[in-house]
Amino acid sequence: MTGLLELRDQIRKFYSRNAVFILPFIKFVVALLVLGQINAELGYMAKIDNIAVLLIVSLACSFLPSGCILFFTIVFSLLHMYALSMEVALVGFCVCLVMLLLYLRFAPKDAVVIALLPALFMLKIPYVVPVVVGLVGGAMSAVSVVCGTVLYFFIHSVNVNASAIMAMEKDSLGKIKLILDGIIHNQALLVTVVAFAVTTLVVYLIKRLSVDYSWTVAMVSGAILNLVILLVGDIIYDTNLSVVSMILGAFLAVAIGKLVEFFRFCVDYGRTEKVQFEDDEYYYYVKAVPKMTVSKSSKTVKKINPQRSVVTERTGRQSEIERKKTGRTVTVGNEYYDEEEDGATDSSEDDFEDLF
Repeated sequence: MTGLLELRDQIRKFYSRNAVFILPFIKFVVALLVLGQINAELGYMAKIDNIAVLLIVSLACSFLPSGCILFFTIVFSLLHMYALSMEVALVGFCVCLVMLLLYLRFAPKDAVVIALLPALFMLKIPYVVPVVVGLVGGAMSAVSVVCGTVLYFFIHSVNVNASAIMAMEKDSLGKIKLILDGIIHNQALLVTVVAFAVTTLVVYLIKRLSVDYSWTVAMVSGAILNLVILLVGDIIYDTNLSVVSMILGAFLAVAIGKLVEFFRFCVDYGRTEKVQFEDDEYYYYVKAVPKMTVSKSSKTVKKINPQRSVVTERTGRQSEIERKKTGRTVTVGNEYYDEEEDGATDSSEDDFEDLF
């Protein structure tokens, strides 16, 4: 576990140092994935179903705010619908307008969720979204999940009914009715919207509880609840949803949820403390759960002084002896002459006496 915590801290430090490069790269990849899936699903306008246009727009999204990914997702979808039929584009514009009004009113920070959901539906892994959004988002994030689900089913309905729409050359009302029926009477849409909205809310409510391992309980409960609602809806309404995809999606949702928990809510329940205190008006009961951290290892550098040579030590002793003597002293080699006395005196004896 210590090794994983150290790896997490290293990843966090790496991201904090290079966020100015990593964040644009992530937005570029998300935009490329989403717009690429839109072109693959619809692809009726050849001018934007082009790798060069796709790369240019994705590169622009990497430097623009995250909401621009949703904006270009809607623009690409409407342009493909317009190439198919103007009536389809008009209905799509009304659906997207209502969706944007709900998004701006309730969850203005979840633009990436709405844009990413259609792409994940096309990749057959949408069941991860309600669990992860419930863990990292709020209660109103369920609105974003619903909007993204509706957007996908609308695009899918246009793709499925494309041949019938092209056959109705001048029957504008027939085209509009066909598209609206594909949304209003779509039982799979109804079941999926209910399952995703309920799962997001349940995960959000459980992870906020003060019980131990609340995040793990929330993600497991949400994955099971989502699977149960989808299976019951499939039995009742015959939605033809893939059971294998739902089961694999539930396991994948729990796995990604644990990864999110490791980076966002990694705590040590073994060291939980409960504190009680009061003031003039209230009693307070506080449960404190410490985060899992790794103490930083400190390096101690010990400097070892090199051994002084014999000549250096002797020179130092001579300087010390000379400072202690009174009067002016002139040193010549190993002998010194004092102005008060005549003759020379051997310095070795005086050095020995002064040292001891």
